[in-house]
Amino acid sequence: MPRKLLKRYLPSEHHLRDARSMGLLRSCFREPSLWHLHRRSVANAFAIGLFMAWVPVPFQMLLAGLAAVLARVNLPISVGLVWITNPITIPPMFYFAYRVGAQLLGAEPLTFEFELSLGWLWHGLTQVWQPFLLGCFTMAVVSSLAGLIFVRVFWRVYVVRRRRRKRG
Repeated sequence: MPRKLLKRYLPSEHHLRDARSMGLLRSCFREPSLWHLHRRSVANAFAIGLFMAWVPVPFQMLLAGLAAVLARVNLPISVGLVWITNPITIPPMFYFAYRVGAQLLGAEPLTFEFELSLGWLWHGLTQVWQPFLLGCFTMAVVSSLAGLIFVRVFWRVYVVRRRRRKRG
């Protein structure tokens, strides 16, 4: 079931490899391990995708894809999970990361009003960058480990139950 369910929703290897926008990356997509749907590949892809979702930089998908290629895990899953951070979820997630970082540093969280300007961004980040980055790193590690463990346990439980049903 996990494999069939994932295959239904993930793009095919041929679809991505033949897309014009892939350009020079097409040769990377020929690696079969990037498309395997087995417990290790999916669990590690979850870990990479969830870790990269907490990295506060643009082009998280590119980082997740590069990490998936280097680790030889499922590429579509690792890239797709980065979309946990989207324009709707970024503010609460990164504010939570800031609060976690401030708590770990023993600092009092600052109250501030967000303003969409380069001046605010520069001034605001100089005040909160340490707890923010520590919180992002902490949440990246915790969520990637939780995702890895969850997928491995879920997959194992599913396989064991399926075998038991077949036997009796």
